[in-house]
Amino acid sequence: MDPKITIIKNIKRKKPILDRDPQFFNGIPIPSWIELSLIDTCNRSCSFCPKSDESIAPNTHQKMEDVLIDKLCSDLKKINFKGAFCLCGYGEPLLHKEHISIINKLGSVGQVEIITNGDTLNEKKLKEIYNSKASKLLISLYDGPEQMEKFKNMIDKTKLPKEFFILRDRWYSDKKDFGVRLTNRTGTIKIGKQEEVNINKKCYYSSYQVLIDWNGDVFLCPQDWQRRVTMGNIMQKSFFDIWNGNVLNKFRKCHLKGDRSLSPCNSCNADGMVYGEKHYKAWVDLSKHKKMA
Repeated sequence: MDPKITIIKNIKRKKPILDRDPQFFNGIPIPSWIELSLIDTCNRSCSFCPKSDESIAPNTHQKMEDVLIDKLCSDLKKINFKGAFCLCGYGEPLLHKEHISIINKLGSVGQVEIITNGDTLNEKKLKEIYNSKASKLLISLYDGPEQMEKFKNMIDKTKLPKEFFILRDRWYSDKKDFGVRLTNRTGTIKIGKQEEVNINKKCYYSSYQVLIDWNGDVFLCPQDWQRRVTMGNIMQKSFFDIWNGNVLNKFRKCHLKGDRSLSPCNSCNADGMVYGEKHYKAWVDLSKHKKMA
């Protein structure tokens, strides 16, 4: 198998979701993608992930509470959000005991994708997730090609639609970037063949998505594993006020003109332009009319 083919397929699959025409609320483009970190714990320690270093990303076992999910859903319904959610973030989402309830609440607002290492999965759990309001289950396989057969057989036994599941080959060495789109996670990871940091480069992340941590803190993107700068907290402000707030717009204005000099962006080597071009252009048009906060 070629890991690059898996990556390309996933990009093509996600583009219609992330790169569709932007929605607007009060004249402001709203995101198409919200990533949630349900729990600050992972049962694995992959060398290309900051979780492999306890001094940077220890397992704190903190988890997102129902009241936060309810508040987020309420905020998003008020702005008629029709985008998608991704359950991944800084931990393994299926370790959160209430993940099915959370999926169903989020699923009443938008599509819900789950990214898991698959370690907690069995036939019963696959059926439970399929019968929830999840739209897709992505299973990352880190141990070897034998896992591909294991999960194909497991899925076959459930007799569920195969298109609901995506098996991702992630068992490669550093010579193949571990089968992932390898980044330094804003200067946190040095393993593998990393791209050079370029602070004079546009970034679309802040135009189309955010990451929400277990406690409601909102971060620019999934690259900031050291959680250096929070944009605000969902329990203290409305989602829209954070999305169109002074802090996020400060970064967004820099990104629109190809300026990554602010921390943590000045340590980041992520492409930043894989998705979100239509949202980026919408924010550029808005900035020309000086309507940004």
